[in-house]
Amino acid sequence: MRLINLKQAAILYRKQGYSYNIISGRLGIAKSTLSDWLKEIPFRPNKEVLQRIRGAQIKSALIKNQQKLDNIKRIRLVAKREFGKLTERDLWVLGIGLYLGEGMKSRESIRIINSDPKIIRIAIKWFRQICKLELDNIRIAIHTYPDNSIPATIDYWSGITGIPKEQFGKTQIDRRTNKSNRKKQMLPYGTAHLTIRANGRKEFGVVLHRRIMGWIEAVLNQT
Repeated sequence: MRLINLKQAAILYRKQGYSYNIISGRLGIAKSTLSDWLKEIPFRPNKEVLQRIRGAQIKSALIKNQQKLDNIKRIRLVAKREFGKLTERDLWVLGIGLYLGEGMKSRESIRIINSDPKIIRIAIKWFRQICKLELDNIRIAIHTYPDNSIPATIDYWSGITGIPKEQFGKTQIDRRTNKSNRKKQMLPYGTAHLTIRANGRKEFGVVLHRRIMGWIEAVLNQT
C-alpha cells in the first residue's frame, strides 16, 4: 500500500475512533508517524477502544491491589519477626495498657468493655495468667441491637471466650432510634462487658482493682 493510501487509511481509522496503538498494529506504522499525521483530527474513542481502556484500567487496578496486599503481607511478616515471642512481662504490660484504655477505673469495680473478640480474649488471658483469676471469677454481659439474635450472640461469645452460658448476665438491647445502621452492621454480635467477681476472695475484688490502678500509675509515672 502506498504511503498516501496508508495515511488516508490512518485518517479514516482515527475518525472512526481508533487509538494510535490499534492503528499502528493494523497498518504497521510507527506511532510517532501517526502522531504527526493525525494530530489535527479530534479523537473520540469508539466502543472497542473504550472497552480496551476499561479492561486496561481494571487490570491495572487489580495489579495495584495485589501489590498492596503483597506489601502488607511482607511488612507484617517482618514486624512479627521483629517482635519475637510474647513473654510473661510483655503480657503483663499489654494488659495494663488494655485496661488503661478499655477498663473501668472508678468505683473500684473491675470491668473491660470491647466489641473485638481478640481484645476480649487477650483480656481474659491477662486476668487468668497475670491476675491469677479462675474462669468462674469472670462474668460477661452483652450489649446488642434489636435485630440481633440473642441466643446466637450468646453462643458466639461463649465460644470465643470459653465462658459458660450460666456466667452470662442479662443482655442489654440498645433501642436508641438515633443509632446508625452502619454501627449495627459493624457490630453483629454487639459489645462484650467483662466483669470480675471476687467470689468471696478479697484479693480478687477491691484489692485487685487497687493493684491494677497501681500498675497503671507505675507505667504512667515512668513514661
